[in-house]
This record gives sequence, C-alpha cells and structure tokens, in this order.
Amino acid sequence: MKQISANRIKELRKLQQKKYRNESGLFIAEGEKMVGEALQSDFKVVETFRLEEIGAEAMSRISSFSTPSPVLAVVEQKHYRAEDVAFTGQGLFLGLCGVRDPGNLGTIIRISDWFGIDAVFCSHDCVDLYNPKTVQSTMGALFRRKIIYCDIPDIIARARTEGFPVFGTFLDGSNMYRTELPAGALVLLGNESNGIPDEIGNLLGNGERLLIPPYPSDARSSESLNVATAASIICAEFRRPLF
Repeated sequence: MKQISANRIKELRKLQQKKYRNESGLFIAEGEKMVGEALQSDFKVVETFRLEEIGAEAMSRISSFSTPSPVLAVVEQKHYRAEDVAFTGQGLFLGLCGVRDPGNLGTIIRISDWFGIDAVFCSHDCVDLYNPKTVQSTMGALFRRKIIYCDIPDIIARARTEGFPVFGTFLDGSNMYRTELPAGALVLLGNESNGIPDEIGNLLGNGERLLIPPYPSDARSSESLNVATAASIICAEFRRPLF
C-alpha cells in the first residue's frame, strides 16, 4: 500500500480552493477518463494516486467526489496568451462575459471541443477554469482547447483591427436564422442572469447583435436559453456552412 502523509493530504485538499491553485499553479483531475486525457495531452502530470494504492480512506480525503475516485492526478496549469491567437480565415472563437457557473463553463469548453473552436476567451470575472466542477464538466476537453482569460473589449478591438467579424447574443438582436453568417467570427456570450454587459454590448452594432429566436416567435416561453445551450446552437449554426 502506497503511503500518503497527513501533510500531503492537506496540501492536496487545498487545491480545491482557487487561492491555493493560483499559488501552486496546480489543479486536480479525477476519474479514469480525465486522468487518461491528461496523460495523453501536453499538460504536465505531476503525480497520480490510485485507489488500490492508497486505500479508500485516503482517497476519500483528497477527492472532491462524494464517492472516492478510482484515480486522481495532480496537473500543472497551462496559461495561453491572447496575443498568440490570430483571427484569420474560418477560425471560430467564443468570448464569454461573466459566466459564473462551473458546469456551464465546463460544458461550453466541451462544446468548443466538439465544434473545433479555435479559442475560448473568458472575461476575468468568469469562474475559474481549474475549479474541480469546471474540470469535470469539460470531460477532458480542457486538455485540447485554448482557454484564455483576458479583457473582452481588448479582444473585440483586436478582432476588428484584423478585419475579423464580431457578433454577440442578445434578446433584442436580429434573428440568427435570417442573418448571413460568415464562416469565421468571434461570438460573445453573456452571464447566466444578465447576459452581455452594456459596456461590451455597446461596442457592437445592430447587425452584430444576434438572437436565437424561440418558436413560435410570439409564444410565451422561458426568458432566455441556458448559456451553454446557446453556445451549442451558435457553434452549430456558424459551422453548418462548412459541412
């Protein structure tokens, strides 16, 4: 049986908190799939712990799962730079404005992986990518996609400078299905409750404000779509002309 000290358990448990993840530059990946994805990626896996090696009691103390995970890995964080991303051709990019739910962020990253999104830009007030719930919700996609925390207005300005289309999702926008969409674009999605903030929305013109319409258009329905659901629809519609 592999021994793990009380101090080491304490250190690993601290990684469930953003403060200590930031200080150490590490995060936790749990489960066979997640650890397998980490090992196959270019992320550096610092250490792995298996249930059969350390025992159920020790694993339950370091795992964020309600049931002890069969395997857990300590992984070095990776940080990409916005300036290294080029807005060209048929590239498709997402800009997230204040997405606060870890499950939503993780699901959007998973969606981005499915549709081959070139990069996901997150405003600084988005939930932490390496939050355990976010990590699990990505189902391994975080190991393949570029997730970049940055100032969204700066990214919009850069895209425009490079002649790249910019769109955002709004409840008062133009019907997406009646809008001619380019193959490449930067598309903004907003906070779960408040949408895209005015200071960013004001940077977009009428033709750049898109609505995913309900059906029928005059029906009484939900106030808005879940942001991850909206991301899925947006990505599918922008990718459709390429198939």
